[in-house]
Amino acid sequence: MTERRAKVTISIRVADDGLAARLAALLEGSEDLRIAQDGEAADLGLSEADDGETGIEALTPREQEVIALLAEGLSNKEIAARLGIAPDTAKFHVGRLLDKLDATGRTDAVAHAARRGIIHL
Repeated sequence: MTERRAKVTISIRVADDGLAARLAALLEGSEDLRIAQDGEAADLGLSEADDGETGIEALTPREQEVIALLAEGLSNKEIAARLGIAPDTAKFHVGRLLDKLDATGRTDAVAHAARRGIIHL
């Protein structure tokens, strides 16, 4: 006898109604998934990332400069000198990048950024 699994309810929250409809159409084809109605609790949610593409919070122009310099292997002091900012400010930017990219360190941040197309090595 085959055991029947419970359906997983998915909530879709994207700004583009056309995209939401296409996602719903794709997901409704599965016997194990069900699209949640507005206001209904869901087991899983699909929503747009802050930057709409990479799944991470969008990087500021300064953070984009800093991640590019991290990719060159520069230290906080070297980043500060290159950008004309204080070393503590460079350290702050690096810390924000680690948080935004969910990275464990500088090298991991560069790897995450490269995989997500933020920088090109």
